Order: sequence, then structure tokens, then C-alpha cells
Amino acid sequence: MSRIINQRVLRNESAAILREVQAGQTIVVTRNGVPVAELRPIQPRLFVPRAVIARAAARAPRIDAGRFRADLDTVINPSIDD
Repeated sequence: MSRIINQRVLRNESAAILREVQAGQTIVVTRNGVPVAELRPIQPRLFVPRAVIARAAARAPRIDAGRFRADLDTVINPSIDD
């Protein structure tokens, strides 16, 4: 369940509130009793090194460009303008 706070609490206790959000808590901020914002943690991005991607691509099956285009043309109308 989200914690609900008003804008005054956000202003006065912003550092503590941001620590809660960073720890995983979702907080709804209200103004005059009406919800106006939701503070929630941002999911960290997963860094994948270039070498890992290169190794995966090297092991991937080869794609025949002509067959791939033909497969696309059977699903998508090729006469549609760009």
C-alpha cells in the first residue's frame, strides 16, 4: 500500500521521503486532499558490456535477408507508402 502525504510534509521532510522512495516505498502526494503526484523508485538500468552483446551476436543464427523480407511482405502490405 502506498503512503499518502500532503505537499507540506513533502516540502518539510523531502530528504527523509526520498530515502523512503529509494528504499522501495511508493508515496502519493496530495494537495488539498486531492492526489497530484506519485513518487516511486526508478528501476535501475542493467548495463550489458559490449563484449557480451558481441559474443551473443556471433552465436546467433544467420538471417537470409531475402527470406526475411518475403516473410514480412506476407504479413505487412508492401504497397503501403512510407
